[in-house]
Amino acid sequence: MLLFASKRQATECLNMSASTLKRYRRSGEWIEGLHWVRINSRCIRYNLELLKDWLHNREDPVAHGRAIAIYQKSLLSNQNKTQKR
Repeated sequence: MLLFASKRQATECLNMSASTLKRYRRSGEWIEGLHWVRINSRCIRYNLELLKDWLHNREDPVAHGRAIAIYQKSLLSNQNKTQKR
């Protein structure tokens, strides 16, 4: 299940401070649109599934790349469209 979390929820779940979340976002370590999304100028949501995988696979970017590919395939916009006859 895809779960985007608020900053407070992400800090609790990932056991990271808000400033650490911000540092990873700004450094480009986390990819906007995958690891986090900007709802508006004051609202950011974090993809907990991918961030947990990133934490687990920090030393193995290929493994994390597979998790990203699986996430992208699961998006509704990437689902096969059925043809009506």
